[in-house]
Amino acid sequence: MPHPIMFRDDDTGLAEVRRIALAFPETFEKISHGKPVFCAPKMFAVYGGSAKSAAGEHTRYPHCVLVKVDDSERRALEQDSRFFFPAYMGPFGWLGLDFEAAPVDWAEVTELIDASFRMVAPKKSIKQLDQR
Repeated sequence: MPHPIMFRDDDTGLAEVRRIALAFPETFEKISHGKPVFCAPKMFAVYGGSAKSAAGEHTRYPHCVLVKVDDSERRALEQDSRFFFPAYMGPFGWLGLDFEAAPVDWAEVTELIDASFRMVAPKKSIKQLDQR
């Protein structure tokens, strides 16, 4: 049974996330678990997510971006209340940035998506990006 679609094309920040993510070399968008996922070919950004509390309850963050973060950046980002530890993906190095927690700094979102892309993209794609 497929997952239900959990977004609308006019959702807060989705158009901006698409514009940023799809500008990277050889990237594409697909729907996975009902959410837009951006891949190169491994996923490097996801629009929408949730967090799971210690009691096992889920909190949805429908307007957010999930990105893979380097361990050296993780501690600082976790101190920022706009970020959350996403259910299922958090243990694999991912954090979420909630677009509803504060005004969105799109330059910051671009940097986060760029760093995530560089962690998973093939060397050829990173070289193409650096040559732009």
